[in-house]
Amino acid sequence: MNNLLNEKSVAIVFLALILTLHTMSASAQTLRFTLLHTSDEHSVLTPLPAVDYHPEKASPSLGGFARLSGFVNQVRGQKGDEPVLLLSSGDFIGGSPYAWLILEGYSPEIELMKEIGYDAATIGNHEFDYGPDILAHYFLRSGYPSAHEDLPLLAANLKIPDGHSLHEVGLLPNTILELSNGLKIGLFGLLGTDAYAVAPYAEPVSIIEPLEVARQQAIALQEKGADIIIALSHSGVREDREIAAALDNVHIILGGHDHFQNQEPELINQTLLMHSSYYLQYVGMMELEFDTQTGNLQLLNKANNNPFQIALDDSIEENPAIRERVDEYTQKLNDFVYDFSEGLFTDVNAQIMQSDFPLVKERNFVETTVGNFVVDAMRLETEKLLNQRVDIAIQANGVIRGNIIPGTQSWSEGKVSFMDLVTIAGLGSGPDEKAGYPMVSVYITAQEVYNMLEVAGLLSTLMGDMYFLQMSGLQYTFDPGKITWLTIPFANIPVPAYRSVRDVNLFTGQGIQHEGGYEPLEQDAPGLFHLVSDYYLTSFLPMIGDILPRLKIVLKDSEGRPLELENTIIIENGREFKVWEAVARYAVSFSKEPDGLPQMPEAYRDTQNRIVEEKGIPLKMWAWPAIVLLLGGVGFGVYALIRRLRRKNRR
Repeated sequence: MNNLLNEKSVAIVFLALILTLHTMSASAQTLRFTLLHTSDEHSVLTPLPAVDYHPEKASPSLGGFARLSGFVNQVRGQKGDEPVLLLSSGDFIGGSPYAWLILEGYSPEIELMKEIGYDAATIGNHEFDYGPDILAHYFLRSGYPSAHEDLPLLAANLKIPDGHSLHEVGLLPNTILELSNGLKIGLFGLLGTDAYAVAPYAEPVSIIEPLEVARQQAIALQEKGADIIIALSHSGVREDREIAAALDNVHIILGGHDHFQNQEPELINQTLLMHSSYYLQYVGMMELEFDTQTGNLQLLNKANNNPFQIALDDSIEENPAIRERVDEYTQKLNDFVYDFSEGLFTDVNAQIMQSDFPLVKERNFVETTVGNFVVDAMRLETEKLLNQRVDIAIQANGVIRGNIIPGTQSWSEGKVSFMDLVTIAGLGSGPDEKAGYPMVSVYITAQEVYNMLEVAGLLSTLMGDMYFLQMSGLQYTFDPGKITWLTIPFANIPVPAYRSVRDVNLFTGQGIQHEGGYEPLEQDAPGLFHLVSDYYLTSFLPMIGDILPRLKIVLKDSEGRPLELENTIIIENGREFKVWEAVARYAVSFSKEPDGLPQMPEAYRDTQNRIVEEKGIPLKMWAWPAIVLLLGGVGFGVYALIRRLRRKNRR
């Protein structure tokens, strides 16, 4: 009897153990899903370089919304029932001429993103290129706020004033996407401090400190039951790394802004960080597996023998429906360019010039061949328009958006298209709310020329390469170690030295700047000098002088009378003259080859020593010993004062 009871007890325990294990295995699941990621699409609806692209032939051009759609459909088909999410980290507008259509009442980027099947996107700095009012109209005419059901727009740290039309769009701080396998993906959007700093037309919209907002959003999504938390961040890789290091409850950061690309995700404090290039050249892909019991998130790309970055090249079949939609927008853009240029340009994909070499920016903080081309275009085309000599033209690297790359295919070899050319100079708008920054014309003194060059060094030191200035009409030498005395520790504030610029020479010849046509320009030289630039960059010149009076620059007319910025804009036939117009007109002004296309001048094959860097002993080498001596002297004085006070007290 006892043996029988023992046997029954063992059987019951064994059965209970089986049931327990079965229950545990049923509750513990590994759920798989795939993330596809893009960022900084910049209105690049078609592959670049445009001159090499052919819809029916193999070519080296990358990108395009039709290829993106084809690739997304391909991955979703391969994955079957496994969920696939497509996400954007912002800057989907601004850059390519297709963005110009926004000012004509269209919303091409967001409409195509909805049709392609994006699952969420955040807001970048270039979404504000035309100001928050136009951005609100852009979204409202595309069906927002109800369109959030198709494509949620996430912006957790934007601070929008009461009553502003962006409130009507209903931007979301976060959202939870429940996948078909039951997994809950929590997403929130961030705009970083560096990105906001280069969004000059974002005001009155501002941002709240991103790290603290990220902390709050992660907690809020946890409380809503999110299994995995993803930040769509338009902040740049530096700020993204700081957020990943500071927070323990964000699983993935998908980033953008600085056009960075990870070859594989970085793991920082258990957070996966991925940036996926720009202009839709690549799509980032993360194949993932989530353990619902342990909370572990595992990458499967290497196990599946799949890359983390996939080039959108000619091996990707285009989605014909999206291609047709892009063609419709191309026709609208052709109509705009034809009307705006009064028939000079008719087709954005037309080949308009010939070049035997590329004009490229090879590194930061230096003169570039593409920069020389742009500023020469600004100087010389303004001379033609105004019938006046222009002494100097300046443009910042940040608004020279790429290189001039001639075609390489049988149908395009050595050719440059209108699309590729004006993409490098097509940012922004003016007070007329038409595409492109307008050109401005002002006069400044010789001392102000020197101040401008010091400002150029100081701005690039403070803000990076995007504020490094390319020059036409000048040749000068500078010492980067003499821009500032030092940077104050902890506060990270540079102390200007006003000593970096020397050997300034003014070009006195005609046409393209060349060696041998210079005269020295002294700081006390008499007269005024004619300067042209764009509206955006010129707005910085007086502002710096307001902060640092030694670098004061007053915008003046030819008689020396002060001008308001709005009164400096160059007007042609009742409308603003744009930088992209100057560049395009300059390209078609050169002598023609037998095939009828203008030829790029040989002068642009190399840089021309317009900006010469000569490094001496940095001022900080002298500044720190002086500060130590000063502090030592102050310290000795304080010590002596204390001793005298003590002696007095003893009496």
